[in-house]
Amino acid sequence: MTEPLHPAATQHLPSFITAPGETDVLMVVMAVILAFSVLMFGVLFFWLHSLPERMAHRSHKLQLEVVAVLCLISLFTHMHIFWIAGLLLAVIDLPDFGTPLGRIATSAEKIAGIDSSQATLQEAPESVSPTSSVDQKAEAPLETDADSKKGDAPPRPPTKPEPAKTRQKERAHA
Repeated sequence: MTEPLHPAATQHLPSFITAPGETDVLMVVMAVILAFSVLMFGVLFFWLHSLPERMAHRSHKLQLEVVAVLCLISLFTHMHIFWIAGLLLAVIDLPDFGTPLGRIATSAEKIAGIDSSQATLQEAPESVSPTSSVDQKAEAPLETDADSKKGDAPPRPPTKPEPAKTRQKERAHA
């Protein structure tokens, strides 16, 4: 069913003009291209925002977490100065102060005669004040739930954790 053309229309119409009631192929193709372009632009945007983080991860930088946070802040706030700061941190090598300081600490422990496997945090409270009330409470025997219900005194606050050797001795007595 070919309808007659309008008298003002030319005899030869371009191929992208469709007849009434038919599918507009050009519009469908352009919708697919637009959707694909928007999706690819989003992928490029996220890829570009994660570039400093990937650079820092590839070179095993110490400041990797800082670079990642700066990239996220830049992504959510749209303030590009954070992205530039993250990029600069990813490119610059910061000196490693932790390794030399750890070696100095190990050498100082050897000179002092302290075994490096011992925890320094466990020795510190003993050397500070051996007669403090906290240490006296730690030396007192632990009460069970039945003992604490018998007394009128309020329950004691929890004390600091004791070394493993003391715990084993208490378990042997129980």
